[in-house]
Amino acid sequence: MDTSLSVSIQTNDFELHQANQALEASAQNINQVGAIVSFVGKVRAFSKQNKLSEMYLEHYPGMTEKQLNDILQQAKSRWPIASASIIHRIGTLTPNEQIVYVGVTSAHRKAAFEACEFIMDILKTTATFWKKERFGESEEWVEAKQSDYEQAGKW
Repeated sequence: MDTSLSVSIQTNDFELHQANQALEASAQNINQVGAIVSFVGKVRAFSKQNKLSEMYLEHYPGMTEKQLNDILQQAKSRWPIASASIIHRIGTLTPNEQIVYVGVTSAHRKAAFEACEFIMDILKTTATFWKKERFGESEEWVEAKQSDYEQAGKW
């Protein structure tokens, strides 16, 4: 198992500084880390012009973790990254809460930025998560947007 790659699916929130520290500590050769790039996705307060009261996320246990690990392996095969991590939350989240963390370390910033963007783009369209948005009394399941597929298609 590659200890430089990590995936966590959890209900509890994460702390960005701790996530970045863990990411850096997991690098295969910490002396080669010259860049740490991280992305944090948050719950927006509005969706389709409607005020969002909460979002509910669920996943397919076992399969989703495998998919996320596969995405990290793909990134590692394409860029010279020292470590990479995904933390994805599930359960009920409210506007402004953190949903996802993607972090990458590399010797150079370009590889770290590109790998981080790749991971997030592919995650949005291939990982088995289901999202339900709630707007007061109404709710609807959310599908990936065409723009998400277009973004992932550039890789």
